[in-house]
Amino acid sequence: MRTFAVGDIHGGLRGLVQLLERLKITNTDQLIFLGDYVDGWSESAQVIQYLIQLSETNDCIFIKGNHDAWCEDWLRTNEGDSIWLAHGGEGAVASYQTFSEEQKKVHLRFFEAMSLYHIDDDKRLFIHAGFTSMHGVEKDYDFRTFYFDRTLWEMTLTMDKRIAKDSKLYPKRLKHYLEIYIGHTPTTNYFKMHPMNAANVWNIDTGAAFSGRLSAIDINTKAIFQSDILKDLYPNELGRNKN
Repeated sequence: MRTFAVGDIHGGLRGLVQLLERLKITNTDQLIFLGDYVDGWSESAQVIQYLIQLSETNDCIFIKGNHDAWCEDWLRTNEGDSIWLAHGGEGAVASYQTFSEEQKKVHLRFFEAMSLYHIDDDKRLFIHAGFTSMHGVEKDYDFRTFYFDRTLWEMTLTMDKRIAKDSKLYPKRLKHYLEIYIGHTPTTNYFKMHPMNAANVWNIDTGAAFSGRLSAIDINTKAIFQSDILKDLYPNELGRNKN
C-alpha cells in the first residue's frame, strides 16, 4: 500500500484529475488530503463532488482547511464571510449554481465530517496549517489554529539546522511527531515550485491556487508527483491571482 499526502486543490478539478492519473492510484493506496479543496479556480463544488465519489472507492482522509471551514459555514447559513468572499469564496458560490439544495446538503455533511488533523500509526501528523501547543495538537486551545496557523512553518524555516533533535533548544512542538505534513502556505511564496522540507515538516501546498501546480508526495519514498500549472489548465481564468 502506498500513502500519498495531497496539497491544496483550490477548485482546480482538472489539476486533481491529472495528478491522480499520474499517481496511477489503485484501491490499495491511501490518499490524505491536506485541505483547502475550494476557492480559486471555477470548479470548487465539482471538486467536492469528485472527492465524495472518490471516497466511495478509495481509502481517503480529508483534513479541513480554512477555506473549507468558510465554505461549510456558507452552505449551512447561506451567508458568506466577507474575507472568504474576497479570497475565492465568490467563485465557490458561483460553482454551486447548478447544484440542488439536496446536493448542497450532501456537501455540507462532507465538510462537517472532515478531520481537523490525522495522526497515523507511525506518529506522522497531517494537518492543514499547524498548531501552537508545545504539548502537541491534542493540547491546543483553539481548533481554528489547525487551519489558520503559520507559526509552525515559519519556525521550522528559520530554525538553525545545527540544533540536534535531542537538544534542549529543539522545539518541543516538533518532538511529538516523526513527521508533520501541512499545506496552507504556498511554497511559491518562497519561489519554490515543489514541496518543501524544513526540520521534520513537509509543506505540500505548491501554489495551485496561484501560479503553481497541485502536488502529492509518497510519504514513505518521498517521491513527488505534480499536475501541470493550474493557470495553464484554466487559461481563461485568474484563480486567486486576482486577489
